[in-house]
Amino acid sequence: MIKNIHGRDKINMKTIGIYTKDFALYYDILKVLKKRKIPYVSLSSIEHIPHRIGVILTSNSEIHDIKTSKVIAADAYESIDQAVDKALHILIGKTLYTQVSIGIDPGEKPGIAVVGDDILLQKKQVDSPEEVYETIRWILSEYPARECIIRIGHGSITIRNRIINSLIPLGVSIEIVDESKTSLDHPRSKRDVEAAAAIAMLKGGRVQRRLPFEPTKGEIRRIQEKSRILSEGRFTISKENAILVLKGEITLREAVEKEKSQKRL
Repeated sequence: MIKNIHGRDKINMKTIGIYTKDFALYYDILKVLKKRKIPYVSLSSIEHIPHRIGVILTSNSEIHDIKTSKVIAADAYESIDQAVDKALHILIGKTLYTQVSIGIDPGEKPGIAVVGDDILLQKKQVDSPEEVYETIRWILSEYPARECIIRIGHGSITIRNRIINSLIPLGVSIEIVDESKTSLDHPRSKRDVEAAAAIAMLKGGRVQRRLPFEPTKGEIRRIQEKSRILSEGRFTISKENAILVLKGEITLREAVEKEKSQKRL
């Protein structure tokens, strides 16, 4: 059973505090915490920090004003989400996990979830399959464990194999699991991340080697249909360019621009 760290009633832990005079940063932090339904306390002063505050999110310019080691400069991270992930990690108080399982729901915008010792540490959706590698690499550095395993759903075969082949150099065990057991009644974006959390907990078949790239006629046709929409009905990209898009070597927009240049439109 997965415990969820995002709800205070699910696990006994302290709360995130927010302290900054940077109003733009404050509202950016607030937006992320509310979206992820994470409890927080807005601090008007740092003279007397309440005992229940386990970590404070602030700005890089104010971090040295706060007399506690458990403080994070939210604007020093690539995104506020990453800073919040770090804050949650500090609240749990673990420096080493026995096992971390990373679930991936493959698709054009893959869902990713991280489960450490049966605790759901985070779940997110990335904008493309190419972003999965850097996201997983960051997760591996952020959540050290004695054992780590990556589990990916068996659907979206072409994208799945692309993701797997990109992750093999990380040297982490990878399993393909039956994602049909994770069907959920949620909007697509939520379904991807919820399915990823379920995938993280399912055992599957071990990946032994790089997997073949064999796009189906249907996948090629769908890319071509999208290219026609993007070109406002003026043309459809070639099969060769559609395959390059499916390989992740070029984006759909780049393929359309390439075809446009070749046709001199």
